[in-house]
Amino acid sequence: MNSCQRSGGRYGLTLNIVEKGTESRTGLNGGEMVVEIGEGIVFDPSVLDTYHYAGWKPVHHDLLLVCAAVEFADRRRPRRTTQWSRYFQISLPIFERDAWDQAAVRRHLHDTLRHLTGDDWQFSFRQAKDSTVEEPARQRMLPFRENKEFVIAYSNGIDSRCVSGILDVRDSAIRVRLTRVKDRIKHGDRPFDQIPFAVKTGSSGESEVRSRAFKFAAITAIVGHLSAVSKIVVPESGQEAIGPSLLPLHNVYPDYRNHPTFFRKMERFIKELLGFSVSYEQPRLWNTKGETIRAFAARVESGRESLLNTRSCWQQRWNARFDGKLGQCGLCAACLLRRMSMHAAEIEEPAGIYFVDDLTRARYEDARPQQRGGRLSRTLVEYGSVGARHLQQLADRAEVSDTALRPFVFEIARATSTSEHETLEGLRRLLLQHASEWRAFCRAQGPRSFIVGWAKGARHAGSE
Repeated sequence: MNSCQRSGGRYGLTLNIVEKGTESRTGLNGGEMVVEIGEGIVFDPSVLDTYHYAGWKPVHHDLLLVCAAVEFADRRRPRRTTQWSRYFQISLPIFERDAWDQAAVRRHLHDTLRHLTGDDWQFSFRQAKDSTVEEPARQRMLPFRENKEFVIAYSNGIDSRCVSGILDVRDSAIRVRLTRVKDRIKHGDRPFDQIPFAVKTGSSGESEVRSRAFKFAAITAIVGHLSAVSKIVVPESGQEAIGPSLLPLHNVYPDYRNHPTFFRKMERFIKELLGFSVSYEQPRLWNTKGETIRAFAARVESGRESLLNTRSCWQQRWNARFDGKLGQCGLCAACLLRRMSMHAAEIEEPAGIYFVDDLTRARYEDARPQQRGGRLSRTLVEYGSVGARHLQQLADRAEVSDTALRPFVFEIARATSTSEHETLEGLRRLLLQHASEWRAFCRAQGPRSFIVGWAKGARHAGSE
């Protein structure tokens, strides 16, 4: 019996996380996959130490380990094409066992992850033995002044750059760098500048990895707890926060990674676990990405120039690497949304920054700068065609009746504590603005553009 066949034959993974140097594995079932901390899950001591400020508790380390275990399981077991849901049974060592064994904590943890990923998650906790995590001498005072008002997950993307610039009045933001690479340029005090752990799963066919949203939300909550700041700003605009749930694909569970319903569940889980009330706020929920970019460029000096060195691409492989560095593919849904939004904000990006650069071409094979050569992977082309159709279908939603939008309105209204009337107005406005921006972007590419063909439904238009 292997690790994906337990619990009545349900497809998934039984994962046991063990401490480094564990000699005895008594009680482990032969079908379990065992991952040792320090091998499959690696904590960087130097990065972890940047989190050890006054108020740091073992339960914070526990939460980071839970995030790592969830990410490992999510990446390790790819979904089947005919079945979305998977079953995960995770056992791991924690320090604050009394906290994690509370019925409410377990219930909200399971509920939050189930809603986020569409999978069945079960956990068992046992007492950890490594006492080095509990060293109080490693705690220091936070270097922030007392004017910090909100925490924001800060990456090299456009949304976090724009929203932090729009809202960060009087240096009131705590920026949390949610990357594995240390930020080379620091502006002021930024102690939380890396994710303190990494998971090593080997090759995996799982591309969604929706559990990343749990990791990001948990780390910003830890930072808020340490700095006594309860407001956490989620920077994504409406197309990314709500759009995916409006257009679920066939046999694909709705995408709630930036949806208000996920954050309400996350708030309840954090409250039960840490005894600290955080509030995940979405100030750009009813705005498009283009409107957010325009607002930032108008407000921040040199804002336009600072946006050109951001990165939105989902791709990490060879098809986004050129000129000796990781660039942007230019064709995935994230790149297309970026390009559409920059166009809407009237910001012209220089030629050559995308692997697939010229969208006015009739053939996608001709859209790359000549010096880059090679062939586009079929996967990238499929990402592009699906992304173009998604943006078109979201624009088409602007034309549907109020009745057709009611189920989505009801869900969002409950999660945001607003009236259904106000929510419907906000959603309708967002969809109309998106439709206007998408149509303008398509017109700018010209009627022979392969992107226009994809938007109209041709799977790989322009390949002939």
